[in-house]
Amino acid sequence: MRSARMWLAAGLAAVALGAMASPGDPVRVVYHVNEGNDQATQALRNIRNHLSVDPKVKIVVVTHAAGINFLLRDAQDKNGNPYEVAVQDLVSRGVEFRVCNITLTSRNIDPKQVIEEAKIVPSGVAEVSRLQFQEGYAYLKP
Repeated sequence: MRSARMWLAAGLAAVALGAMASPGDPVRVVYHVNEGNDQATQALRNIRNHLSVDPKVKIVVVTHAAGINFLLRDAQDKNGNPYEVAVQDLVSRGVEFRVCNITLTSRNIDPKQVIEEAKIVPSGVAEVSRLQFQEGYAYLKP
């Protein structure tokens, strides 16, 4: 058993080292949104602030559960501002948005309700873990 744990630890260390960026490479961050519009509003603010100090950062926003709501057509914040405008601005700055298909299916939401700026992925949680483990993204949850 000890040998298996050592191999696992060595394998994880190798993956982690392989995912490390070289100096000068852009920082890669996944923002995880799963709690609804208040969290989405905070995430969008955090992302704008992040981009203001690091315009080269590579940001992917992954949503599932109630977190997908702001990426649905006609979604508005508590002040009546459409989220789509903020999302479009961030997309123009290189930010990517991803929506969980499992959530869409379980909530009986037609994928056509998702704004065109967002990409549908099979699973939000699987996408978060894939970005972290395989692509070396740092994890942030607003």
